[in-house]
Amino acid sequence: MDIGFPLTVDAIRNNIQRVHENIDKAARRVGRSIDEVKLVVVTKTHPVETVRMAIEAGAKYLGENYAEEGVEKKTLLSDQTGIEWHMIGHIQSRKARMIAEHYDFVHSLDSVKLANRLSNFSIEINRTIPVLLECNVSGEESKFGFPIWEENGWESVIPEIEKIISLPGILISGLMTMAPYFDDGELARPIFKKLKRFQAYLIRKFPKTDWHELSMGMSGDYEAAVQEGATIIRVGQAILGYRKYC
Repeated sequence: MDIGFPLTVDAIRNNIQRVHENIDKAARRVGRSIDEVKLVVVTKTHPVETVRMAIEAGAKYLGENYAEEGVEKKTLLSDQTGIEWHMIGHIQSRKARMIAEHYDFVHSLDSVKLANRLSNFSIEINRTIPVLLECNVSGEESKFGFPIWEENGWESVIPEIEKIISLPGILISGLMTMAPYFDDGELARPIFKKLKRFQAYLIRKFPKTDWHELSMGMSGDYEAAVQEGATIIRVGQAILGYRKYC
């Protein structure tokens, strides 16, 4: 697949269709439906012109890693309706107000401190923002998230999660993780399996909380993620190609 530049609306539409076809095949293999999986098109570092083309091509859920960059694009694309802006990258606590004011969904809630700040700012503007708890499943030092790589240590994160559940203004909807990069996406499957097990563990611990969303799987491994229960996949490169820098 040619995912280089320049891109056109038709090329992006074709790439989105190809990803949807792969989601459908992966889901069917394990008795799931494509309707159970939401595709977030990752637009980080791409110019607003490319994002506008992605919207025209059918993208409804857009994922940004950097708070200011996403807000700037959202402002420039304010004429576009029916779009959900997802914060998928690490959030510095000082950016919490910006996130609460401008984003529709947060994938990367990784601390009680950040949860408190999101809660406070969301209350101020009279909204409730859905969030996912980011989990570090692989144990990589470069990854953010609650440390769950050792299953016998899961109990240690329960007090923090309990505090987050109790906060107003944010609504836990599930979990998110980033697998290590592998040339073969199948190698990420154990990461996805473990997040699914952690989800089941939290359902037993907190049965009144909604844990149904699993945001996992990117361009190189989303098919394995779908087969392991992903409800949200975050795909950029396979749809928008490589970002060119000057």
